[in-house]
Amino acid sequence: MAPKVAVAVHAHFVLNSRKRLGERRGARSAPKMGGKGYVGVLVQRITVQVGGSAGRQNSARQKPKKDPKHALKVMYLRHMNIISWNVNGLRAVAGKGLHDIIRDLNPDVMGFQEIKCTVDQAKEVLGGLGYHVVAHEAEKKGYSGTALISKAEPLSVAYGMGVDEHEGEGRVITAEFDNVFVVTTYVPNSKGDLSRIPQRARWDRDLTAYLAGLDARKPVVLCGDLNVAHKPIDLSNPQSNYNKTPGYTQSEIDGFQYLLDAGFVDSWREHNPGVAKYSWWSMRSGARAKNIGWRLDYHVVSQRLMDSVRATEIHNEVFGSDHCPVRLVLG
Repeated sequence: MAPKVAVAVHAHFVLNSRKRLGERRGARSAPKMGGKGYVGVLVQRITVQVGGSAGRQNSARQKPKKDPKHALKVMYLRHMNIISWNVNGLRAVAGKGLHDIIRDLNPDVMGFQEIKCTVDQAKEVLGGLGYHVVAHEAEKKGYSGTALISKAEPLSVAYGMGVDEHEGEGRVITAEFDNVFVVTTYVPNSKGDLSRIPQRARWDRDLTAYLAGLDARKPVVLCGDLNVAHKPIDLSNPQSNYNKTPGYTQSEIDGFQYLLDAGFVDSWREHNPGVAKYSWWSMRSGARAKNIGWRLDYHVVSQRLMDSVRATEIHNEVFGSDHCPVRLVLG
């Protein structure tokens, strides 16, 4: 194989004229590129093949081809602490020390899933902490829903991913910041009888297409309850659950792999390749005390962000929900 030469190009730039877009409940379209507002560093990494062929990857799966220009886009370097937590009822966890937990985690951005409340109720619960608060409620009361808080006001916020089939359950919020999109999502469960598998498969494809569209403009961090255990190491009893339990069917595994093949990375697994650690436990039979769990909560990031990932954590010492918070630190 011929050698590769990597050339890093650094250029300082000043970003100004921040344009703020207010929250619009029920917005359908993806956010537009907003203005900017801080001094940053642009880093482009160009890889040049010198003679010969690049050779084949040692993988049975064919990776989707990426636009060569896509690899030259901006890499986000500024420090950012991003937390995600399925709270299984925002108002319920409010009475279990939620504000103290948020203060201890000290997020720059935090996504919440399965809030089970209205936008106004979410703002009431999450108010008083000094964060900007946005939320997306389901049409069905007390069901699903997502929220997001941030220290910096987002340049723009969008709700849903623009596909009618997937609207009405408050499952996606996209917040645009200077050099990154943060998307928090609560992926649909396939139901105990697996009857929702076909819809879930369409969701996985549509979410990947939506994220790829964002990624073509600036890097993406997807955080949330993705309702899938990707590999056997991601759940306690893989053999007894495979193709029998929602979250660990081949269709769902393939849907997650499709996302990764589109140019995204499971950041925690990349940093912890051989570690079994879980973020959800059934409320039955003392599963959490026995650590019989699943890893369902993720930070999936654009491939070009991985060099900026400083830490990934699963905070299974934090209680209050059947899930625990997970953390990603950029910078």
